[in-house]
Amino acid sequence: MCPIWPLHLIVLYLLVLCPLWVLCQMAPNLTASFEPSEITVNMEEYEFVNVSITGTGLQAGDRFTVTTRDDHLAAADWNSTYEVTDGNTESFQGVIQVTGKFLGWTNVIVEAARGSEKYSITNGTLPIIIVRPERIIDRVFTSSVATFVSLIFINFGCAMHWPTVKGVLKRPIGPLIGMCGQFLFMPLMSFGLGFLIFPNDPAMRLGMFFTGVSPGGGASNIWTFILGGNLNLSLAMTSISTLASFGFMPLWLFSLGQVVFRNANIVVPYQRIATFVVGLLVPLSIGLGMQRWTPKLAAFMVRILKGFSTTLLLFIIIFAIITNLYIFELFTWQIIVAGMGIPWLGYTFGYIFARVCKQVHPDALAISIETGIQNTGIAIFLLRYALGQPEADLTTVVPVSVAIMTPIPMTSIFIYQKVKGCITRRRNGKEILEETNTPVSETGEPGVAVIVPALDTTDGTK
Repeated sequence: MCPIWPLHLIVLYLLVLCPLWVLCQMAPNLTASFEPSEITVNMEEYEFVNVSITGTGLQAGDRFTVTTRDDHLAAADWNSTYEVTDGNTESFQGVIQVTGKFLGWTNVIVEAARGSEKYSITNGTLPIIIVRPERIIDRVFTSSVATFVSLIFINFGCAMHWPTVKGVLKRPIGPLIGMCGQFLFMPLMSFGLGFLIFPNDPAMRLGMFFTGVSPGGGASNIWTFILGGNLNLSLAMTSISTLASFGFMPLWLFSLGQVVFRNANIVVPYQRIATFVVGLLVPLSIGLGMQRWTPKLAAFMVRILKGFSTTLLLFIIIFAIITNLYIFELFTWQIIVAGMGIPWLGYTFGYIFARVCKQVHPDALAISIETGIQNTGIAIFLLRYALGQPEADLTTVVPVSVAIMTPIPMTSIFIYQKVKGCITRRRNGKEILEETNTPVSETGEPGVAVIVPALDTTDGTK
């Protein structure tokens, strides 16, 4: 056998590898840099980014493509030339326009292309964050709701019976039951429910927990009045629970809150709570003053209270949905379950616990509503401070879902009461009509008519 017989195999391998080596030498070896290196863009707005690409292997006619990792969140396109010219094959300078579409995080990816072939670029990805901008409609909504709620609390002050409120404060059984539900059951329930629904998402669990530890919302008084609960007890409970939240909220936030999400920058919104207290007590004081010094105007305010309350609730629900339509894209079955679970379990626990403690139905209804309705505005405020963007905006879907699901049981009860009232009135009307049209004898026997002669008014004879 010839000692050099395997040489032909080596020669064949070299003949194959040489062209591949030549092609590798011709492939671009590029590095990209962006200015700025990370951008934050608002939804439906755009930002410009300068990109610089340097390296070897560029040829005239080479071009650069730009895409985003998630087209649903953002779009990117060149705002300048993206093709290499004859006189500039050593570097490339261009401008990219990045447009935000929806909340979240994604990357802009820049690649080199030669014909149908694409080549990756070192450091060719740009992180982008898409956040929600501050809109005029949001400010209009907040201002209008604050104004209308102040007016409704003036009406509540006109309708408040101060001796009854003082009796509640002297013997605060109802408020104590409500505080057990508000500051014991609701935080623990939202904590456990968060781990059950979002086992791998601590930010969403934090959104649920912040909603559970918030004090009762002002809508609880409106719903209590509309559904026939004890308004005086409801107002007393709202005032007491809001003041008590100065102590209970820090207790829960810095204990279980740290367990939910250790990296969160948790703060207690004392100023916002104080603003809510002032916004509650000042209008009530004005209404009480009107009771004393302008009783006729106070009586008029009480007469329009039910219609005004219903209109205000409809306004808040419809306007809130219109201004936050974008957030419905984030709704999943977990978000819907979380939105239903927090208020609905609160209603159920509050009513059952109140009845076990031998409270009458109007008081139990007020306690139930006060327990289930949370101040979701405070929860959103907490999330904005605890988390960065867009995580803060993304997690506000939990309190928004809670706010949307909260009125559903109350609305159902209201419709049931109206339908039942209409049926009852119609039935009573028929009974009265039948009694009126049924002849009755002097002895009380039905079916025997009694004819009574008319009196002669001139002389008094029959």
